[in-house]
Amino acid sequence: MNINSIKRRTLLGAGLAGASMLAMPAVLRAQDKSLKVGVYGGYFKDSFDKNIFPDFTKTTGIAIESVAEPTGEAWLVQLEQAARAGQAPADVSMMSQVAMLKGQSTDLWTPIDMAKIKNASDLLDRFINKYPDGRVAGVGAVSWYITLVTNTNVYKEAPTSWAAFWDPANADKLGLLALVSNSFLLEVTAKTFMGGTNALDTEEGVLKAFEKLAEVKPNVRLWYRDEAQFEQALKSGEIPMGQYYHDVTGLAAADGHPVRSTFPKEGGIQDSGCWALSRASQKSEEAHIFIDYMCQPTIQATLSRKVGTSPTVKRESTDLTDKEFAAVSSDIEPIVPRYDLYQTKSDWLNQKWTELIVG
Repeated sequence: MNINSIKRRTLLGAGLAGASMLAMPAVLRAQDKSLKVGVYGGYFKDSFDKNIFPDFTKTTGIAIESVAEPTGEAWLVQLEQAARAGQAPADVSMMSQVAMLKGQSTDLWTPIDMAKIKNASDLLDRFINKYPDGRVAGVGAVSWYITLVTNTNVYKEAPTSWAAFWDPANADKLGLLALVSNSFLLEVTAKTFMGGTNALDTEEGVLKAFEKLAEVKPNVRLWYRDEAQFEQALKSGEIPMGQYYHDVTGLAAADGHPVRSTFPKEGGIQDSGCWALSRASQKSEEAHIFIDYMCQPTIQATLSRKVGTSPTVKRESTDLTDKEFAAVSSDIEPIVPRYDLYQTKSDWLNQKWTELIVG
């Protein structure tokens, strides 16, 4: 299960090369009402097909045809080209936050009428994605955490702060994500040393964060793109500290491996994906019913149990036990990525990242 858990985040977050484009009908058409829903392929799509979509159809009479999305920018490009031709390869799609912002720039997303999303009252504000003029472009589908992970044989005590990455005692011991746009280490640096991610509002602030982050380099053994490679090295103790996915680390620990996931006092990094409605879709009514259904605390709790995602609704609205909630989330205020920067300053950030950090 853990490799598949990883895969969905790689897909949503880093946007690597694509999953199958075959649209597989998940259930038989119920009456004439149907909706095409784009989700990431493999384990993620299988989980939705098995645990979520059949009950949705039973409850609403709307048949779901789940579509395996290719990843990252590829699906955004397909949706935009199709919309120009008045077609929708999927009515509703799960999109990364950066893809949401890019789609906003071409008015790709039909605004969601929040009056029709009666379950939105429990949604956390950070999971409502808005156009600059306040129209709602997307609503939180799923979220997950990247945390500070350690090998328990090497580190008897759990670190309490991301500042551990900078400690000279950890020279050559870290495994960190290799891209500026999926590691969110600039945000970690800003929250840990610069008073918060608002420090990244100016280029001067971003450069200061880069300078501080560069101090971590002597401690990094591996800048990883292949999650499985780091997971293996973490389990063996070869690379005993780093950043990794909270739920996957928990699964490895439950399997008896000497690993732990810690939410530092500055918060874990919370990344997420949104449900968005293509402007070419003729299924606005069904889409609103679907998004409303997915916002229910009971459905968010089912996703936490079955898919390993963190709820996009207030914790107290769910029936998750303390243990179930801790397996996927935390009450510590999270570090929320500055997605706006990855949309507006992408080339500059990648250039500086290569020059100053991984080069």
